[in-house]
Amino acid sequence: MPIKLRIATFNLMNLDDRRDRTPSLEERIPILRPQLVRLDADILCLQEVCGQHKSGRKVRLEAMNRLLECTPYEGYKKINTLDPDTREPFEHHNLVILSRYDIVDHDQYLHEYAPSPRYQKVTALPEEREAREISWERPILHAKVRLPNEMVVNVINLHLKSRRPTNIQGHKLTPRTWKTASGWAEGVFISSMKRIGQALETRILIDHLFDRDPCALIAVCGDFNEEFDEVSIEAIRGDVENTGNMDLAMRVMVPTERNIPEPARYSLLHNGRGKMLDHILVSRTMLAYFKGSEVHNELLHDESIVFASKIFYPESDHAPVIARFEMPETKIKWAEGPDGGEGGYQCIKGEREECR
Repeated sequence: MPIKLRIATFNLMNLDDRRDRTPSLEERIPILRPQLVRLDADILCLQEVCGQHKSGRKVRLEAMNRLLECTPYEGYKKINTLDPDTREPFEHHNLVILSRYDIVDHDQYLHEYAPSPRYQKVTALPEEREAREISWERPILHAKVRLPNEMVVNVINLHLKSRRPTNIQGHKLTPRTWKTASGWAEGVFISSMKRIGQALETRILIDHLFDRDPCALIAVCGDFNEEFDEVSIEAIRGDVENTGNMDLAMRVMVPTERNIPEPARYSLLHNGRGKMLDHILVSRTMLAYFKGSEVHNELLHDESIVFASKIFYPESDHAPVIARFEMPETKIKWAEGPDGGEGGYQCIKGEREECR
């Protein structure tokens, strides 16, 4: 029997237990917990999980642990991002990967493959006299998950920089009101630079995985803050139409949501328009086992409407996204041809048999 595999991604939107947060965690749990159960995910990538630091103890993900109580995920294997300085979870915007199956290896990457670019702000007041490093704050989280058939899936969890403009000193009247359009524009430019930088680092990581295994099974999940045809995701996808090199065809990453009818293809509402900002991109080898996608967007609220009365909903403003697969019962691996020539897939059934 095939192994049914459901991979999901969900931005929980600042999951925290702070007493001054509205709505409270106690109000959010009864809403979020059924959403998580409905996902029925074997591998679940979460974004915006806050860490809690109480009574001098280490930072822990206690709010998330409370949310997962009484759900199947309570007993899943778990990894999360860590602050490189403290080796504890960040206070904000942690990434988490939960897996029904064994996580045999994991790592995180922050400027490992793409150093911080340097940039000198042109509208800042007072004027900046030299270029400074532009860093993205959120690492890439990578897990190797071993399925019951011994195949390993590389799961990459991302949260790319939002479109919210980076602060430009001297150009803000209030935290959400800009004094000048040029200051706002430069803030948007810097945020875009961070987002594309994260995408570059992700693409380099993907190519390293393919260098080690030309038929690596890869799923890149998360909140990309862009739609699938925008620059950062195009950088991660590596389409042949962009590289102009058919030899790279097996390294293309494919957005799984494209099989969802366009009217229902959105994970966030912005000014009344549905936008697909949360994605699961898979390698062609993973696409071979792909059976369909889901976006649970039935109860999304639009929190972006300008000048409207602010309502704080217990739901996230993002919808969860799921990709469904049926993996082979028997392990399939890549084997080189004679004398290191072109190879092919082979089944492992005691003795090797070619898969046709």
